Amino acid sequence: MSDLNSKQCVTVTGCAGYVGSVVSELLLRRGHIVRGLDSLAYGGSALLGLYQYQNFQFTNGDVRDKETLKEALEGADAVIHLAAIVGDPACSRRPELARSVNLEGSLRLFSVARELGIKQLIFASTCSNYGCRADPTLYACEESPLAPLSVYAETKVAAEKAFLAHDNGDPAITVLRFATVFGVSPRMRFDLTVNEFTLELQIRRRLVVFGEQFWRPYVHVRDVARAVALALGSPTDKVRGQVFNVGDTTQNFQKRHIVDLVRSQIPGAVKIKPVPQHEDPRDYRVSFDKIHRVLNFQITTTVEDGIREVLDIIRQKVIVNFDDACYRN
Repeated sequence: MSDLNSKQCVTVTGCAGYVGSVVSELLLRRGHIVRGLDSLAYGGSALLGLYQYQNFQFTNGDVRDKETLKEALEGADAVIHLAAIVGDPACSRRPELARSVNLEGSLRLFSVARELGIKQLIFASTCSNYGCRADPTLYACEESPLAPLSVYAETKVAAEKAFLAHDNGDPAITVLRFATVFGVSPRMRFDLTVNEFTLELQIRRRLVVFGEQFWRPYVHVRDVARAVALALGSPTDKVRGQVFNVGDTTQNFQKRHIVDLVRSQIPGAVKIKPVPQHEDPRDYRVSFDKIHRVLNFQITTTVEDGIREVLDIIRQKVIVNFDDACYRN
């Protein structure tokens, strides 16, 4: 793509999701035409705010369906592929569906995008691909060995490899490996670590923490959207065939650190129960130097900021039915 100011027609798969709804709104605000595609597995309320933009178009359908893909991609300049069965628990419950959507659906999307002459494809992947590091005090970078330990990460690694192996023409492929996302989104989730810990300690005043020693990197959903938009608007020679970790190196925390950050913003007594965990041995710190160096990406929102805003929507009763299944994957 030529420059950050060029206006494009962009297809966003998973546009009604936790990340997709924020990405879509950012692109619309910047003047792009957004063609959203989503199966609405968790409902479509996150799309309501997008309809205020005349440049928003929506297709309700499955990313695995070729005709649906053709409808959503026809005439687009680029596609941002976010649609997936997201997260380890959801994928573990229905592994065959996860493989079908996350891998087969992604490959079908690539095939249709190439057939239609789409110029750029940005693929949403995950830092979970790094799995368990032999020495978690060392930071994983984009060239580090991948060690997927879950169905979710396995499907993302397989899709990454397939995309990058065929990056010898259009669409130009860019892989973005997101850190663990947090913060407020139109399709709110309370099953993500920072959001979950904040809800549990504020509402129930107690929290069970599995594997409090494990390291993870974290990134705010708005900063994820900014990184996607940055990759979309960057010169093709900077992003073609490239993998970028999305986050900030300062935002690597052990789970116990996240607990402390939440507790510092919640007055009164709370009860924390640490539980040793061995069946989910993901333990990794991640370096985000490449995206900063190559694309000059910097985060705008820290974990502390995210905790503050999640607390606000709870305390101000913006959301009250916290146990509703729509807030979890």
